[in-house]
Amino acid sequence: MSRAHKIGSLLFCPDCGTLLNLPVGDEQTVVCEQCAHEEPASSYENIEIITRSHPDAFPSALQQKRKTQTKTHNADEVRLKVTELCPDCGHLEAYSEEKQLRSADEGSTILYTCVKCKYGWRVNN
Repeated sequence: MSRAHKIGSLLFCPDCGTLLNLPVGDEQTVVCEQCAHEEPASSYENIEIITRSHPDAFPSALQQKRKTQTKTHNADEVRLKVTELCPDCGHLEAYSEEKQLRSADEGSTILYTCVKCKYGWRVNN
């Protein structure tokens, strides 16, 4: 009588290659569902079952939050240089950037940064 083929923690029928079920309760044999080969339940003794999952196999909201994309801009690319009086040093040039910081039905906010002293201030539009 031939014995089941063991691959990892799985047993396969030696006659037809079908994956054999685990013995249930006090069964002394496991019968192959395809060819009726009878495998002794003792073939399952001392088998260590190890299960591994790839980290991306079960995505979750928390895992998604760990994956961030960062996009950086040079300040000169995002901001416009405008003629605006700096309230700190009196210089007449500042970078400006328009942002929607309040609700959509309200005006935008203009953020200014002095070209000379880098002082920042805002004006609600």
